[in-house]
Amino acid sequence: MKKWLVSLGLAAGVLSLSACNSGAGSEKVVESKAGDITKDQFYNELKAQYGDQVLKQMVDNKLLEKKYKVTDKEINTEIDKIKKELGGDDQFKQALKQNGIKSEKDLKKLVKTQLLNKKAATDGVKVTDKEMQKLFNDKYKEEVKASHILVDDKKTADEVKAKLDKGGDFKKLAEQYSKDPGSKTKGGELGYFGKGQMVPEFDKVAFKLKPGQVSDPIKTQFGYHIIKVEDKKSNKFEDKKKQIKEELQQQKAKSTDEVISKLQKDADIKINDKDLKDALKKQDTQLPQQTQ
Repeated sequence: MKKWLVSLGLAAGVLSLSACNSGAGSEKVVESKAGDITKDQFYNELKAQYGDQVLKQMVDNKLLEKKYKVTDKEINTEIDKIKKELGGDDQFKQALKQNGIKSEKDLKKLVKTQLLNKKAATDGVKVTDKEMQKLFNDKYKEEVKASHILVDDKKTADEVKAKLDKGGDFKKLAEQYSKDPGSKTKGGELGYFGKGQMVPEFDKVAFKLKPGQVSDPIKTQFGYHIIKVEDKKSNKFEDKKKQIKEELQQQKAKSTDEVISKLQKDADIKINDKDLKDALKKQDTQLPQQTQ
């Protein structure tokens, strides 16, 4: 699961409350025999605990949105990537729920923020054709499509391998034995990957196997893997050039804080709420996260 699928519930709650007029402040959010909670009370409590972080996030977003543009097409492309990684719409909806994201609309807001930060961090970053060609040769020129079954111990790995040697179905055994949550429901399928994307022990074996071959148990830091290579392919540089350029730019990326700091100075920002006057000086702007 993408680590930046964080909960938007808190930010949305604070922002909606901040939009309320004073006349609605006495409206009750909670009624109980123990006592009521009004919108004003709820808002003030949220502001006291998280106001600095939320205000800084809002200001930063406005600064970035004025400087950089993110299109709906770019956002939808990222959403489609997430859905594909998760294995479809059902898994996507479940992941949103698990991460406290109420809707795809809320996720789009988060993705937009991430893309704005990415553009700010890579603005002006240059990469050369030589650098791109080297990364292509090292990582993308050849790719392998493989599946695996991951277990905790050698005894179980040997047991699974014995069943495979007797004609056992790899996908069914992966669903039964594998402890890798990201692939077991897909029969162990990992998709295509280039050199260096897997841990060295796994990588070395996967690129030596021929399509259709199954490895003996391989030990890594995660446990014991049985690898089946489904396919191998050679790529063309032009087909991977955009991806390679983005990867190299990310490697050379500036600190987003550095970019935002300059934008803040140029924007001549004044904070009128005395309780939040130091919000932009806060370094830790992360909201509470819920990860899978």
